[in-house]
Amino acid sequence: MTEPSLKKLTTDGERAVRVSILLPLPFPSALDYLAPEGAVMPGDLVSVPLGRREVTGCVWDMQSDVPADFAPVVPKEVSLARLKPLLGRLDIPAVPSDLRRFIDWLAAYTLTPPGLVLAMAIRARHTQPARVQLGWIRGDTDPASVRLTEARQRVLDVVSDRPLSTATLTENTGVSSAVLRGLAAVGVLQEVPLAVEPLFAPPDAAFHPPVLSEEQREAATHLAEGVRAHRFGVTLLEGVTGSGKTEVYFEAIAACLAAGRQCLVLLPEIALSTQWTDRFARRFGVQPALWHSELGGRKRRETWHAIARGEAAVVVGARSALFLPFPALGLIIVDEEHESAFKQEEGVTYHGRDMAIVRARLSDVPAILVSATPSLETLTNVENGRYEHVTLHRRHGSATLPDVCLVDMRRAPPDRGQFLSPQLIEAVKATFDRQEQAMLFLNRRGYAPLTLCRACGHRMECPNCSAWLVEHRARQILTCHHCGHHEALPETCPACEAESSLVAIGPGIERVHEEARLHFPEARILVMASDTLGSPSATAEAVRRISDHEIDLVIGTQIVAKGWHFPDLTLVGVVDADLGLGGGDLRAAERTVQLLHQVSGRAGRADKPGTVLLQSYLGDHPVMKALVSNDYQAFMEQESAQRRPGFWPPYGRLAALIVSADSADSADRLAAQLGARAPDLPGTQVLGPAPAPLAVLRGRHRRRLLLRTRRNVAVQPILRQWLEGIKLTTHQRIDIDIDPISFL
Repeated sequence: MTEPSLKKLTTDGERAVRVSILLPLPFPSALDYLAPEGAVMPGDLVSVPLGRREVTGCVWDMQSDVPADFAPVVPKEVSLARLKPLLGRLDIPAVPSDLRRFIDWLAAYTLTPPGLVLAMAIRARHTQPARVQLGWIRGDTDPASVRLTEARQRVLDVVSDRPLSTATLTENTGVSSAVLRGLAAVGVLQEVPLAVEPLFAPPDAAFHPPVLSEEQREAATHLAEGVRAHRFGVTLLEGVTGSGKTEVYFEAIAACLAAGRQCLVLLPEIALSTQWTDRFARRFGVQPALWHSELGGRKRRETWHAIARGEAAVVVGARSALFLPFPALGLIIVDEEHESAFKQEEGVTYHGRDMAIVRARLSDVPAILVSATPSLETLTNVENGRYEHVTLHRRHGSATLPDVCLVDMRRAPPDRGQFLSPQLIEAVKATFDRQEQAMLFLNRRGYAPLTLCRACGHRMECPNCSAWLVEHRARQILTCHHCGHHEALPETCPACEAESSLVAIGPGIERVHEEARLHFPEARILVMASDTLGSPSATAEAVRRISDHEIDLVIGTQIVAKGWHFPDLTLVGVVDADLGLGGGDLRAAERTVQLLHQVSGRAGRADKPGTVLLQSYLGDHPVMKALVSNDYQAFMEQESAQRRPGFWPPYGRLAALIVSADSADSADRLAAQLGARAPDLPGTQVLGPAPAPLAVLRGRHRRRLLLRTRRNVAVQPILRQWLEGIKLTTHQRIDIDIDPISFL
């Protein structure tokens, strides 16, 4: 028999007490219910009535970690007579206290109903108890006392006191499960729980210790000492691309394992997990637990329960892994901490890196931030003494940093209608002649970003968004990368009906692929982008083919800029180095230099020297100068000097209000109402309202207001007072983004 998944609770004849239950729903606070005194504890997952439904919630307690300046208002208590009793307690591990404090903290900081944050930690599919698998052993009845057929005898010849599963017995004996049930009915067989192997084998810290350089060993020792101290602190591990940062922080993981505690490693992209887990297995002898959106439902539930039971020692995952119920967390690592992919911009908006530090503080464990190109926020915290700083200055082994050269597209332009300069083409051919690999990078999916009619000038636009449709010629469609709308590539112009008049403007990686086929007809080419690598397994196969030198030329978007290690790849060509510098984004220059520095770091990571060619029309731009000189520090100092006087992050705070409605007039009215009520306080400024750069998104009209304050001013109470009394219609919405990094 399986254990009951729900322990019924009743208040009949027992003293009933008030308990706060947080439900995974958008209520402003926990709700009060009745429970027998001592029947439940904070963190227990329970079933409660809500209207005519039964829902799962968590027994909550009043927390003290939320700073007073952005703590929510606690509602008044409801009398005991009006409270409903709990229905039962789920027979699964409780939500740990540090995770409950983290949920409260994040909800208060982001002005999100706490139940929506809880929902990320206890989704319904997580809290379903795992099924107990059953097997068969000999029963108490003497087989001689029952009628034995040939089929029954075959079962008795195999079964013993060691439980065997139904599948094993039927396979070994050739009988049906009905025969087993018949033997069980007369007591010859007995059904018992099977011993279940742990889902994740324990990593062995001593399995394959690395050979570290002196610089790496000093860094690893420092990180491991911080883990053994078992107290909160943040350390930036900065190192040039290829310096062995992963092997260094693996030693911190080894120290965490030796202490019998769990470790969480956050990666910005699921695709990074392929090579990372292979390296982990070579170091520790087993695979870590994975946590990301691509996991199947059963695997996700089993992993959640294994983590909650403390059976998963190392978990590597996307930002959502922050909400897992670790009972013995000992270390959090954020790899590629500068990546904007750590920002969650749908639903609950939060930055995974920043919230990882909060979770580490609330759990009183160390956090390690890792990057070759740290964010300005992180570098500022290092400068102010909030974070420690460990640096790796040299590539591992005999590898050296690549030479970075600028290709001035004004002086050496490509042929008409093409996008690869003669210098880059010759460099790729020379690379192939040396039996080495090359990479072409363009951070733009599809064939072309714009399709227009050369007869009337009509531009193909998304019907749901204020964005151009991107041509994907391989699939013969036009698609919107914001809402997913797609339509067949038309043969005539929709506006003037001119035939064969539609032309592609600008390059995407499909167009670069087409041009590469023209210049390098014998090359084995692989295109890497999020829409060509649809799963982690497809990414793993692509990585294997490149590593085994089955590919000569890799053409990709930003997915190729991640932490890949391809020993034979010696040339990187950036097709459009200027691409990310337009639009007036606050962090445009910082993000561009980080991305191009990272993609440049794919070249020359082994014994063979590497070269990077940047095709640019803006050779005098500070980003290009920083990349060619390999002086990231000087660039960030210049970036800091530009932001500091105006109190732009990280020297001030930002909060965005995004107004959306189903009509432009409705959005304008609500935005104007907010603008008229904008706070006028010392050290604050409100920008807007103004149409968002994406003024229409998924059919909704959008306006933006931006609150900017000095660093010592909390934005949460200002926002609460600003929004108090605002009445929204059913078609209007206000989204709040604390610390925005995107301004679309």
